[in-house]
Amino acid sequence: MTKTLSRLALACLFLFADGIEAQDATPTKTLTLFTTGGFIAAIQSIAPLYEKTTGISLVIKESPPTGNTPTAIENLLESGQKADVVIMEDWELRKLIDQGHLQKTSRIELAKSFIAMAVRKGAKKPDISTMKNFKKTLLNAKSLALSDTPSGTYLSRILFPQMHISERLRIKTKTISAKPVAEAVARGEAEIGFQQLSELMHIEGIDVIGLIPDQVQKMTMYSAAITTGSVQQEEAATLLKFLSSEAARSAMKLGGLTPVR
Repeated sequence: MTKTLSRLALACLFLFADGIEAQDATPTKTLTLFTTGGFIAAIQSIAPLYEKTTGISLVIKESPPTGNTPTAIENLLESGQKADVVIMEDWELRKLIDQGHLQKTSRIELAKSFIAMAVRKGAKKPDISTMKNFKKTLLNAKSLALSDTPSGTYLSRILFPQMHISERLRIKTKTISAKPVAEAVARGEAEIGFQQLSELMHIEGIDVIGLIPDQVQKMTMYSAAITTGSVQQEEAATLLKFLSSEAARSAMKLGGLTPVR
């Protein structure tokens, strides 16, 4: 279950950010937005103010960026599913631009995200502040969970081999597909779990230990672009502009992201 962000804190941010005046505009149009899990908490917080300010309703669909599942954003667009705006990991978004699904000129960078580690709520909290302790935690863990998205791929295929521990971890590593790693950790299916901080911090039943060490951290950039098939180009452009507002940046910070603007 997703944790509820402080409505009072968000309300204060929204009222004063960028001098935006909330207007009780009745939604007359609808935009469909596809996004991945790392940005879902932020966009769900941004949506109410955007809708109230513009009178444009947002239909938000969360999906993995790529993969074998039919619900992956790449597969949805390839199958003809309609959307107006896509928000996802930048390198995956660029692929969709190259495939002709998104408009290159509309692309904007929104926020950075970093990999963090979590344990089941109430469990012992290991120290991962140094590379020595991080490696020790990995080797001592009885089990660990990674996502099949870029953060998990980076850990399993690049970082762990570089640390010369991939073979020792392989037998106890569980790869989670199309669902939050934190849910597996909360159920006790893995002792420790790794994913983007923005994907971990809003899930009940876990404690976020912190970011992995800076020396081995991998930043993920989240970007947005308008689809080539959108029939609401002007409204979609308005949403992208709104995502650069102070109100949107504040929501991103509360969502575990680091805004770029």
